[in-house]
Amino acid sequence: MKTAIVHYWLVNMRGGEKMLEALLELYPQADIFTHVYDPKSVSDIIKGKRVFTSRINRLPFVKKLYPLYMPLMPDALLDFNLQDYDLIISSEAGPAKGIVPNPDAYHICYCHSPMRYLWDMYHEYFKRKNAVVRFFMKRLIPSLRVWDITSANLVDRFVTNSQYVAKRIYRYYKREAEVVFGPVPIEQYKKIIRKPLDYYLLFGQITDYKRADIAINACVKSGRKLIVAGGGPKKKVIRKYRKNSLLAFKGKVSDEEAASLFAGALALLYPGIEDLGLVPIEAQAAGCPVIAYRGGGALETVKENETGIFFDEQTPESLITAMDHFEKNLKFHNREVFNDHVKQFSKEAFIERMNRVINERKRV
Repeated sequence: MKTAIVHYWLVNMRGGEKMLEALLELYPQADIFTHVYDPKSVSDIIKGKRVFTSRINRLPFVKKLYPLYMPLMPDALLDFNLQDYDLIISSEAGPAKGIVPNPDAYHICYCHSPMRYLWDMYHEYFKRKNAVVRFFMKRLIPSLRVWDITSANLVDRFVTNSQYVAKRIYRYYKREAEVVFGPVPIEQYKKIIRKPLDYYLLFGQITDYKRADIAINACVKSGRKLIVAGGGPKKKVIRKYRKNSLLAFKGKVSDEEAASLFAGALALLYPGIEDLGLVPIEAQAAGCPVIAYRGGGALETVKENETGIFFDEQTPESLITAMDHFEKNLKFHNREVFNDHVKQFSKEAFIERMNRVINERKRV
């Protein structure tokens, strides 16, 4: 089959781009279509393919300001003529699924998430924007929501990364979605030798919805050490706690540094709600238990009382109770339990399941 993969934008290498790499392993001759392309920010695997861009890629400072051009992207999808393609896989977290396939083509949308800035996190995204951006977005969002719902009709089958996202897809599009866990690079962590020290670990940007404040306040109140790793932390948070000997802010770390942190952490703290969440899976691949809020994708990635535990309220007090319970009652030394659990999130499992989804259509 002549295959096209439509990916929202290619400006970094995160979970969506790792999934794209796996799809390219399944379909090495596929062409890539995207709104914004920065070759310096993607892997050699992606750079080695034919990449076509929409008119958005020619706009000023687009590699940094691409989120501001999002309202123009649905119309820009018309730049892509995909009439010669038999299989189209749209990778959606920004506008991608609204391409027009030929009548005989099979269009699968791997929806990482319905666009949060259009739906459930609209207020969260735009409350920090300036007045000009809020003014225009308030007027554009209703029409973008109509486009988003309408474009779902161009998809033959939805696939997504968790039951949590599948429920949101049904909420907004009234479409069922099959869950195929996205590929996580678990192999690089499975050989880590665990030597737990005296600190907990928080991994990710200090943003409001990730609820880093819960983990920080819980550790400060209970006298526990916490290492915060990940790019883009808020400077005011660092200024507030920089003299606190319990906290250490590492900023962005390499894969090797991440592996070392997983090896030494008592547990990974995961207080936010994510669609799936790659970090808890990576931590468990390293044999590091997870203490997560009981919500979102963590319910599917953490095996309770075997690879981690949950706390029930997004408060420092609830997390402290969970850490007390973790330290007094539970031991997580059986590495085979962790290894067996994370197999379902491997690249090999992803390729096998996606191949099955695509081949099921052939038998219809």
